[in-house]
Amino acid sequence: MQSRYSHILMLLGAILAFVPILAVDYLLDAYVRVREKAIIQQSANLISSQIEIGALDAVGSLRRILASSPSLCTPTFVANVQNEIESSLNMKQVLVENADGVQYCDAFGRSVSYSPLSQSLPIPGHTETITVVKLGEMAMPALKITQIFGTTRRVSAFVPLIGQSRDGLAKTIPTAGILRVVLTNGTPVFTIGDAAAFDQEEPGTEFVSAQSFAGELPLKVESAVPFAIVRAGYADLDVSFTVLACLMSAVFLLTALHYVRRSRVPAFDLERAIARGQIKPYYQPVINLRTGQLMGCEVLCRWEKRNGEIVPPGAFIDYAEVTGLAIPMTLSLMQQVKFDLGELCRQMPDLKVSINLFEGHFRDGSIVEDVQAIFGNSPIAYRQLVFEITERRPLANSTVAISVIAGLHALGSKLAMDDAGTGHSNLAYLGTLGVDVIKIDRIFVDMIKPDTTQVPVLDGLIAMAKDLNCEIVAEGVETEAQALYLRARGVLQAQGFIFAPALKVGAFKELAIALQATQPQRRRAESAVATAA
Repeated sequence: MQSRYSHILMLLGAILAFVPILAVDYLLDAYVRVREKAIIQQSANLISSQIEIGALDAVGSLRRILASSPSLCTPTFVANVQNEIESSLNMKQVLVENADGVQYCDAFGRSVSYSPLSQSLPIPGHTETITVVKLGEMAMPALKITQIFGTTRRVSAFVPLIGQSRDGLAKTIPTAGILRVVLTNGTPVFTIGDAAAFDQEEPGTEFVSAQSFAGELPLKVESAVPFAIVRAGYADLDVSFTVLACLMSAVFLLTALHYVRRSRVPAFDLERAIARGQIKPYYQPVINLRTGQLMGCEVLCRWEKRNGEIVPPGAFIDYAEVTGLAIPMTLSLMQQVKFDLGELCRQMPDLKVSINLFEGHFRDGSIVEDVQAIFGNSPIAYRQLVFEITERRPLANSTVAISVIAGLHALGSKLAMDDAGTGHSNLAYLGTLGVDVIKIDRIFVDMIKPDTTQVPVLDGLIAMAKDLNCEIVAEGVETEAQALYLRARGVLQAQGFIFAPALKVGAFKELAIALQATQPQRRRAESAVATAA
């Protein structure tokens, strides 16, 4: 019988066919923001590092001069100063003066002309102070590093704020971009470009910006460029994406029309399938990239119909979530997991079992009670459970969501953010939910090619996860090159077809037992190597 929903589905298919075209700008804008943010951050880090190195070099030189000079302004003192200046890449002058600014001597026997641009500030962890000054005819501001000698004398070393010239720095900044150095108290020190629009946050003017502190010094580097400027540089990519989106839309539309025209559109009888136990858990192994050890598994679901047909989750998960059937479906999966993996988890107490939760689970606290009821007296300990927050929809009530997460944490379970960076986490979302594990989506892993040496977006996600002190699991690892790249960057847990697809419980148990059996042999081999070394 032809479905009565055919016309509705045809209309929905026609509407959805244009989604890729509408999404091009949004996706490309997001990509540009992430990529350009990483580039600007790298530039700011480089300049702040130059400032820190120059200042600390002056501190070290000043200390060596004073340590090897029994008194000031003697021939020995002047010789020590000149030697340090000759061996330093940055230091320009050393001056001895009193608290009133009366000059006694310098490296070259002449009056030193300088004017302060800031107040004198302490350097945390050091006895020296730092002042930004205008030194002679130098176009670049200088740092005056001062050490008190005795009760009245002050010995100061002068180094340029940045080793490059203003013109040289200006060439590294995109059109309409700004670069400036400010004291941490907000006092501006050095600026290239017009920062007025950036400071005033004019409506309609978006900036991609980054900041970096010069180590322990009270100095900060800020860099920004209008988003419209960097976005214009991706015009070719924009055209390519638009053409690709049009082709995808055309294919989708033709496929939808063909499907509606020729098929009998079945209404999902998902509720009955859940009641009959046709929604089955499959287990995809999570492997330690360094040791090959089985760390755990992610529970994925399949709809196994009576006729033997296997329905992939993409065909019914969204439907289940919209209708609210995702909640009883998850409870059914957890019940099956308890019986499938109970004995295995008893034998392998460090094994982690990851179960996906949906937005509906975070509207009230019932999921915490359900977890207690199902796993409370089972061989699977709460600490072996990891609950993954999917990103298909944003969590509607953050207060309730945080309460649910706190309840799961109180049991000893962990929380993971699934497909981080691709949905509604919005990166900053991760830091507010108390997430313990960040799962990197395969879209970022797929960026790793055999000859890849750097993937800024992926590297940024890894760095962010480490900053948040979260465990990292990479999804969709399919090649050795991807596994090696991730391991080299400290990602130790991964899942994907290079290891195994999602397995039925029997196959997964066989794999787990086989891997467990190899661990003693591997440890003996490692011990033998260590002993020989």
